[in-house]
Amino acid sequence: SFSHSSTLRRHRRIHTGEKPYSCAVCGKSFARSSDLNRHQQTHAEKKQFPCEVCNKSFTTSSALIQHWNVHTGEKPYSCGVCGKS
Repeated sequence: SFSHSSTLRRHRRIHTGEKPYSCAVCGKSFARSSDLNRHQQTHAEKKQFPCEVCNKSFTTSSALIQHWNVHTGEKPYSCGVCGKS
């Protein structure tokens, strides 16, 4: 049960896939306004850490290091329950 109708509406989006909040800069859509707000900051921050493979840039060196796994195929984290990585 949900104590507020707005909370129920937000929860339903998990099942419907509805993403009513769109970024005016890149068009990416989000189910929650808070996720859109966080995303919009990525457009405002200076990205000074470029990937040497695909030229995508990041605001922090740690984000670049995490992105590097896309190119290496490394999946260093696995689920303790089922083992999926």
